[in-house]
Amino acid sequence: MAAFETESAQWRTSSYSGTGGGQCVEVADTPGAVGVRDSRAPQGVVLSFPADGWTAFLKATIHGGL
Repeated sequence: MAAFETESAQWRTSSYSGTGGGQCVEVADTPGAVGVRDSRAPQGVVLSFPADGWTAFLKATIHGGL
């Protein structure tokens, strides 16, 4: 898989994240991939997941499969 393109990515945090600058992750969607990074270190490491894998992870989380 190619490197995740961070320059044009539209990053967002969870609606569950507070505004106090705590420990949060940011997520960005691109065609076919989802990027995840630490909101406190946006220039740091970005984890990249296939879009269908990320969707499966979210469904498993929501339905208690993890």
